[in-house]
Amino acid sequence: MTQRIKFFALIVLVGWLGLAFIPKKEQLTIFMAGDSTMADKAVRAYPETGWGTRFRNFFDNTVAIVNKAQNGRSTRTFMTDGLWQAITNNLKAGDYVLIQFGHNDEVPTKKSYTTEAEFAKNLTMFIDETRAKHANPVLITPVARRSFDGAGILTDTHAGYSEIVRQVAAKAKVPLIDLNRESMALLTKLGPDRSKYLFNHLQPNENPNYPDGKIDNTHFSELGARKMAEIVLADLRKLSPELESRVVKSNFDTK
Repeated sequence: MTQRIKFFALIVLVGWLGLAFIPKKEQLTIFMAGDSTMADKAVRAYPETGWGTRFRNFFDNTVAIVNKAQNGRSTRTFMTDGLWQAITNNLKAGDYVLIQFGHNDEVPTKKSYTTEAEFAKNLTMFIDETRAKHANPVLITPVARRSFDGAGILTDTHAGYSEIVRQVAAKAKVPLIDLNRESMALLTKLGPDRSKYLFNHLQPNENPNYPDGKIDNTHFSELGARKMAEIVLADLRKLSPELESRVVKSNFDTK
């Protein structure tokens, strides 16, 4: 009996020694740069939800999420308002920056408008400054709007600026998540009626924040934000084995 106890004690000791030599994962941060579709929302906007908010739920405690996305921002105003500087000031080697713009860049009537050439130049600058800190840029095409025509066909409202994102990613050889195409596929699959549940559609008096109701085909409900975050995470896991190893698989797994 004594020999058996000693044997098991030795096994436990060897196990503990083995664990001691397993290298600890370094803490890293995922910064998020984007517009209202990604942004955290004020309480008064509920149930409108940005997909970046739901992204926090997916990783273990070795990953911090810093969502700097803000309503109404384009690549240009994200810089002029100091939001990009707030990221680069805190960026360290090994961190990630998820970059999703286009909604506000592409509209000529908005003050946030950037030309196609400016849009490409700004995205390239984001990439260069992220790499200068030995961090990892990831470009994301703008997420789809719910824009069905009379025949029930979904319109690609971001075709031009999404293509610029793809071209910049290819030229700079950075990872690309084509959220525009993937979210369009999801909305097409759901169709005009069921896709409403992914967006901030409310009947009068359904929510105290919107007593007159709301029909918003750009911004997401909690469900829609979760679905878009799942798309981004599934692609990110394929692009980065390091981040894949930090996903809390017991709570969420897209594989």
